[in-house]
Amino acid sequence: MRLGEFELIRRYFDVEPPQNAATALGIGDDCALLDIPPGQQLAVTTDAMVETVHFYPHTDPALLGHKLLAVNLSDLAAMGAQPCAVTLSLTLPHADPDWLAAFAGGFLQLARRHQVDLIGGDTTRGPLCLSAQALGLIPAGQALRRGGARPGDMIYLSGDIGDAGLGLKILQGRAFNDPEALERLHRPTPRVELGLQLRGIASSCIDISDGLAADLGHILSMSNVGARLEWDKLPLSAAVSAYILETGDWTLPLTAGDDYELCFTAPPEKQRQIPPGCACIGEIQSQPGLRLRRFGREHPYSGNSGYAHF
Repeated sequence: MRLGEFELIRRYFDVEPPQNAATALGIGDDCALLDIPPGQQLAVTTDAMVETVHFYPHTDPALLGHKLLAVNLSDLAAMGAQPCAVTLSLTLPHADPDWLAAFAGGFLQLARRHQVDLIGGDTTRGPLCLSAQALGLIPAGQALRRGGARPGDMIYLSGDIGDAGLGLKILQGRAFNDPEALERLHRPTPRVELGLQLRGIASSCIDISDGLAADLGHILSMSNVGARLEWDKLPLSAAVSAYILETGDWTLPLTAGDDYELCFTAPPEKQRQIPPGCACIGEIQSQPGLRLRRFGREHPYSGNSGYAHF
């Protein structure tokens, strides 16, 4: 029996009652309704994942479900927003019950973890494309933005970088196998709790989706400043360090995307308020451009900045 659109939604996605207080009306009507508390602003973000562009064919659909929601929650984290709801749009070549059950399982498991309600979306036939729109709440005036960095601010990372890029190289047959690197590529952890903690501390923030050099570059451009990065202070896993030692590809941590760690800046007087586990990797400067200090020598960084969408 052919699986129709509304049966697909009912069976795989409209399976849980609302768990977030902001949800007034979820799936089932022409629109969802959200209650926005007084003094709060609504943060809205959307991300899409296209087969052969963002993931290989035959990737485990449970991993795709997790990652699609995770990358959207990461955007909310970078703004210091508390996630509350998400919409989901699926373009599918056909309605495969096993694929849908696994995808929905990965998606909804992460949604439950962050008390995010799936409140609507769309399904249609076509080449496999997955898209989600996530919504979050922020007290008015407290959003973390890209344009607030100032000379003298210190630059921080929330965790190791380069692992997802190494995971991609493993899939391409260009690096030794490492299960943790593959896990970082397929199941990124959105730093939602850290984003909330950084309200009132960080002067700017962004998540690492396209690579450190590229994403930090957005902060520098929006803030009209430059920066110096300390390469030997970059937080690297043992696997990434081993890869660099074996190949000499020391640019991997600067250019690899998909880590979804937070890169943020904060003035020196906020240093004691920085949450544990964050590494200080450089300093914001008034001189435009990105400079890199490596092995005691400083030079302008002019290498590949990261993933380019077009």
